[in-house]
Amino acid sequence: MLARPRRGAERVIPAIDTAELGRAEALAAALAPGCGALKLGLELFTAAGPEAVRRITPLAPVFLDLKLHDIPNTVAGAVRSLLPLRPAMLTLHGAGGAAMIAAAREAAEGAGEARPVLLAVTVLTSLDAGALSETGVSGGPVQQVLRLARLALGAGADGLVCSPREVGPIRDAFGETPLLVVPGVRPAGSAAGDQARTATPEEAVAAGADWIVVGRPITGAADPVAALRAIGAGLPA
Repeated sequence: MLARPRRGAERVIPAIDTAELGRAEALAAALAPGCGALKLGLELFTAAGPEAVRRITPLAPVFLDLKLHDIPNTVAGAVRSLLPLRPAMLTLHGAGGAAMIAAAREAAEGAGEARPVLLAVTVLTSLDAGALSETGVSGGPVQQVLRLARLALGAGADGLVCSPREVGPIRDAFGETPLLVVPGVRPAGSAAGDQARTATPEEAVAAGADWIVVGRPITGAADPVAALRAIGAGLPA
């Protein structure tokens, strides 16, 4: 499995969110030498499919952010189908339940030592307390994140995806063992966009994030490599 990062830019995962495979490859080639992994998500995967992962995996470890969420048998089958692509990390929705996560873990074990890190997505970073309440979940994001974290970790997830706002509460509740991948990270002065629960890279890492995911502030910059370097330079060496 992918080792936990220990310093600076190793903690940064640029999000390659584009539907254009050529642009994704160019960004990946430019950014891979300066980061810990590259995130490929639904936008690229639905446009270019497994071929996108095959082309980018040789450049850097791939965080395959597909947020699998279905009945246990279907998710297990999807995990088995993805194993030949050798993603370093793979996401599941924690809201899929303990049986789904356990089935995914059992399927992932088929890859042996090369199995991906399984990460349970807790509450999307675009949701604030009001939006979460509209879905029928009361108590606010922190309470729901901790609820799903307990369920997912107990069912075999290696770690969690959460906003920077929940990193501290998760560390207080579960200690240093869970791997935490944290989107919703915005360098000071960057636009929040559709992210509702954010923090700066420095704040997220200080709270206990292992990896931070940064998309548009890097890939939308005039010089993405310089933007990545600037973020990495601000993190503990």
